[in-house]
Amino acid sequence: MGADTHSDTSPGLGTGAGTGTGTAARTDPDIHRPDIHPRESQDSPTPGADRSTDNEDTLDLRLPEELLALLDAEGTGAGGHRDPNRANGTAPHAGLTPARSDLLDNIADWGPVTTPAGTFQLVPVRVERDLPLVCRWMNDPAVTAFWELAGPQNVTEDHLQSQLTGDGRSMPCLGVLEGTPMSYWEIYRADLDPLARHYPARPHDTGIHLLIGAVPDRGRGLGSALLRAVADLVLDRRPACARVVAEPDLRNIPSVTAFLSAGFRFSAEIDLPVKRAALMVRERSLRDLL
Repeated sequence: MGADTHSDTSPGLGTGAGTGTGTAARTDPDIHRPDIHPRESQDSPTPGADRSTDNEDTLDLRLPEELLALLDAEGTGAGGHRDPNRANGTAPHAGLTPARSDLLDNIADWGPVTTPAGTFQLVPVRVERDLPLVCRWMNDPAVTAFWELAGPQNVTEDHLQSQLTGDGRSMPCLGVLEGTPMSYWEIYRADLDPLARHYPARPHDTGIHLLIGAVPDRGRGLGSALLRAVADLVLDRRPACARVVAEPDLRNIPSVTAFLSAGFRFSAEIDLPVKRAALMVRERSLRDLL
């Protein structure tokens, strides 16, 4: 999942524009490849922590209520053990299982926001409508190096469907600027994602991945402006979320710079499966200062 918007000299934006291990570093702030694709994100929701981060990023060992509800729905206890009395996997308290859209507070209803570049809105992807466009962007050579989703449409379709048919912890969206789709975003629950194993996640931490799809929109200052707008939109529409996080490749200086320009702060260096990343954080408490 990913989005890079620093210094706006590249086509993709995200929470961790990065290169694979052993791959030459890229300096494309508009392309952010997610380190852990949504398909993998569905596998293990249990957050963990790397205590090497700043002192203020203290670890909260309480499991989010949504995660407890998911475990309950699967017949699994908080310790990860399946309840033998619920062999059929049926949840005795169906009301505890969060509705699919509730994990991200109904992105489809977030509505438009005004940015320096014009009116912008996140629109959840509809595969039958948006697959050709997203697939074309994923096959752009400038994007491919970061997202690794080049190929026929079924490659992109599988990536999208894994999120759309999952439990709702990740939502693929088009970024529509002044009525024109021009970017691809993934908004996801970082506290329920494998990313949470690598930093002191807090309940409702929300992550962002982004790529700027339209070539004319690259390199003209849109990255930082849209990243700031979307991060603030998350904080406005998700009252329980106190932080928006991103994890650009540490070597991608333009990307890290873009997040800083968008009001994120550098929190720590973290080792992810495919890169060493800069953990970038935009906090509700500091949004008016940065």
